This record gives sequence, structure tokens and C-alpha cells, in this order.
Amino acid sequence: MGFTIGALCVILLAVFIVQVGKARELASIVRNDPAEQDEINKFHTGLGMVFMVTFLSVCVVSFIYYIPTTLGWGPNIAASKHGPEVDYLFNLTLFFTFIVFVLTHIALFWFAWKYKGKQGKIGLYWAHNETLEMVWMIIPSVVMTFLVVGGLQAWNKIMLDLPEDSVSVILPEEDGEYLEIEATGTQFLWYLRYPGRDGKIGTKYFTQINSANQLGQTWTDEKNMDDFMTTEIVLPVGKPVRVRITARDVLHNFYIRDMRVKTDAVPGMPTYFNFTPTVTTDSMRRRLSQQPEWQVPDKKDDTKQRWEMFNYELACAELCGNGHYSMRNLVKIVSEEEYLDWLDEQEGGKLEEVVDSANGGETTYTYVPGSVKSQYFSKIFNTDKDPLKGKTADLEKLVENKLRVNVYMNKMREMRNNAELGSADYNNAEAAMNQLKPIQKVARTTTSVAESNAKLEEAKAIANSVKITPKEPVSVSVDSTVQDTTGN
Repeated sequence: MGFTIGALCVILLAVFIVQVGKARELASIVRNDPAEQDEINKFHTGLGMVFMVTFLSVCVVSFIYYIPTTLGWGPNIAASKHGPEVDYLFNLTLFFTFIVFVLTHIALFWFAWKYKGKQGKIGLYWAHNETLEMVWMIIPSVVMTFLVVGGLQAWNKIMLDLPEDSVSVILPEEDGEYLEIEATGTQFLWYLRYPGRDGKIGTKYFTQINSANQLGQTWTDEKNMDDFMTTEIVLPVGKPVRVRITARDVLHNFYIRDMRVKTDAVPGMPTYFNFTPTVTTDSMRRRLSQQPEWQVPDKKDDTKQRWEMFNYELACAELCGNGHYSMRNLVKIVSEEEYLDWLDEQEGGKLEEVVDSANGGETTYTYVPGSVKSQYFSKIFNTDKDPLKGKTADLEKLVENKLRVNVYMNKMREMRNNAELGSADYNNAEAAMNQLKPIQKVARTTTSVAESNAKLEEAKAIANSVKITPKEPVSVSVDSTVQDTTGN
């Protein structure tokens, strides 16, 4: 309310000043007094100088005020490997344009003041000055050359596609490996697709798009067998990512602000963007928690502070229709372990517990066929239209082995949590978990059934080697002498 009242006061003051100026001008015309016209010119040019000082001051103050929310300034440094270079170019351009902005406004209003209309003063007609023309041509040309060349170098570096011998995998670990995901824009949402454990995104064709196949995936392509779709982007920190960007209907724009990622999604013409996230979501929240502007209650949940509710966000930066605003998805940058846990959930698979009462209640696990959560298994597996019948055994075996390795890991975790801290059982279980972690990682990502089987046997041997120390029975001594409290 205070801001509204202040704005109205400023507007009314401006209207009053304008009206006063018009009244003086009309009075001067009626009286036909040259001296009064000079006074009016002086008054108007004086107002121009006041406006110039006020305007430039407001520009500087507002920039300082908005630094906490300005990209590349304050806490909003880039969260990707290429981001600092983008910020540097923006700041360099801002430096030169700010100088030009200030100087041209000072020149504009100062010239209006110095050369204002005055009785008896005749303007000098100055048609040509080669020196001045060369100055204002050469200086901007040199500055623009440096800016344009620097921008082109950054563009060629940032937008350079990956080498042809690069390999797409679900978890990049070596040079030349990358994670490729696909984002398809449509009015008004993003279809986000991951490649599954084979690291390869399956083919699609627009004629096969229907209500059960939103992307038109070609089910005869075995690479589609393990592809899955999500409503959020989850990426491991420090791993190179290639986003394959397409559109189904109109122009969209794939935009992750904090990563400095922005590329049009064009119907019929796939584009891409390569980047490497460098700051996890949790790390960014900790960074923002040090800023006073973020230590305030969040607008959506006043029980939490603003920094606690921060998330990276995918948005559409192209005006694509009435529902443009709704094209928002979370982007989570997590550790490698968190990413692998998330992949487990997306890949799916299920083991049913079977309790064998004949063997003292021993628990065994049976794999549930068809429990993988990929688009292929969710939409077409084992139906009349399934073109890959009989070809899913390897994938399901990989998923089954992964789940069994996870069972061994969970048993060790349960043993550790139930043991006393520092005890032999605790230490043994902790050591077994550390041995199982690399095995579990391979079981989650490998595409080789033989390797998966071998890792399962390793996990089984490690888990079976850890035994719980039997607890010694507690002996209770009973005093044979019973004291009579009655005194008898």
C-alpha cells in the first residue's frame, strides 16, 4: 500500500510540473514576451538535468538492490562448468554498455541545457567533421569487435557437439562418456526421457504418436526396451550431460537458468545442449542460506525459510501459448549415490518375499516377471502388439540380479543399525557394506548378464561371511534370604 501511495504521489507531482510548464508557455505566447520564453527554455532544460541525475541514480541504486537476484552476481553464480564463461561475457558487455549508457545520457541532457534556445543566439550549422566521425566510428567498432569475437569463441566452445567416438552411458565415469537425455516440448508440458541402463535413447517417429505412446517410440527398436520417462530431471553432479531437445507442435525453449542452459526446441529439427552441472541442489541451498535475502519465510510454505525451498527449474523461455507458464519441471543435481538410488526407483523391478515355514521361517525372494517400469514394459510388454516377445530375458535378469544385490546390502545395513556402535557386529557390517557398494554400483549399471551374475555371487559371499555374534544368556542371581519388612 505504501509503494502504491508513493507512486501516485510521484505521478501527481509530474503532472503538476507539466501543467505549470504549459501554463507558463501559454502565458508567454499571450504576452509575447521574449524574455519569458528564455526563462521557460531554461526551466525545461533544468528539469531535464534534474531528470538525468535522478534517472541515472535510480538505475544504479536499483541495480545494487537487485544484485541478490541478478544472474552472475551475489549468490547467483553459475552452477555448470561452462556457466562462468557466459557470466563473464555478460558482465563484460554490461561494463561497456553501461559506460556508453551513462555518457550518452549525460551528453543528451547537457547539450539540451548548454544549447537551449535564447533570444539573439543563432545556432551554428556544422555539416561535417571527419575527426569526430572517425572517433565515433572507430571506438565502437574496436569494442564491438572484441565483444563479438569473444562471444563467437565462447559460442563455438560451449555449443560444440561431442566427439563422434563419445559413448552415451547411464553413468559417465571415464573420458569420452556422457549421459544423454531427451526433452520434448509440447503445449503445455515437457516429456522427459532417459535411456535406461544401456545408455541409448530409442528411436521415435511422429506417425506413431497416440494416447498410449506420447513420443511415438518405435517398439521394434530394442533400445526403447529400457527407456523411461519422468516428470523431473535428476542428474549426477560433475558428469557431462547432453540434452536432446525436440518439439511436437510449436516453438519452445529449453531453459535452466542457474545452469546457463538455453536452446530452442524446434518442431522437426532436433537441437542439443551439452553441459556439466557442478553444484548440487543441497550445496546451492547451503550457499543461499548465508544470504539475508533468503533467510525469510517462503511464500508457499511459511514454516520453512526461502532457501530451504530452493530448487533448480526447467522452464520454457518461448511464448508458446496460453499455458506457457505451466511448462515447469524440477531439476535436481545430486551425488552419484543419490542418482543411482533414483535410477533404481525409475528402473523398477520387484522381488516377492516367500517365507518357508518348513525351514524355520527362512525368507527367500522370487522375481516378478514384467515388473520393470520402462515405457515398453508399461505400455506394450506381453500384449498382442509386442514385437520383442522373448527378447526381454536379459534385461529382466539384470534387474533381478540388481534387486538381489540390494537385498544383501539392506541386510548388512539392518545388521549395522541394530548393532551397538563400535561393536564387532557393527564394524563387520560396516566393512561388508563398503565392499558391497562397488558391486551394487556395477549391478545397477552393467548391461552384461555374465558380469551381473558374477557380481551377485560376490555380494552373496560377502553377506554370508558376516555372522551376528550370539548373545550370551543373562544370568539372574536370586538372594535366598528374604527380609521380612514387617519386623517379624
